[in-house]
Amino acid sequence: MIFSDIVLDLQQQLKRELAQIRFLLKKNPAMGYSKIVEIGKNVGKKYNIKLIVNFPKKGRIDEYEMYGKRDLSLIVDYEKKKFPIDRNIIKEKAKEILEDIKIEDAYMYEDKEGVRVFTKDWKIDILPHSVHIWTEFDEKVTKFCDWLLENVYELKSKNNDSV
Repeated sequence: MIFSDIVLDLQQQLKRELAQIRFLLKKNPAMGYSKIVEIGKNVGKKYNIKLIVNFPKKGRIDEYEMYGKRDLSLIVDYEKKKFPIDRNIIKEKAKEILEDIKIEDAYMYEDKEGVRVFTKDWKIDILPHSVHIWTEFDEKVTKFCDWLLENVYELKSKNNDSV
């Protein structure tokens, strides 16, 4: 449940700071975005990851109610080039949980490996050192990301021994 823990923590922190974020976004959008980045960074530190809140499409930064509920990058360990488990296990688990998806190998160069899980509307890029979720976190996406963080990135929930 580590992904669930992280996004809940992030959502709570962003909500707590929302008035200031909105003020900064109106006054100086770059300062507002910097505040969001800072909050993500601080939440990530608690879990020993780098957490980046992304706004890949124009206008999404103004959708305050969606902060922390989509488009996140979690960088676990920049040095890792290989998954600790077979890539096919990740693909099978993605099919099992996410169901109607496409899967392909990605970033397969310089002795690296990765998996892209996607539909026509969204994608999740899974690399040995990070996961980039380019969609809203519905129940299935959250369940899959919980599985990824526990089984691929070997992070533990604060409820089962701290990371």
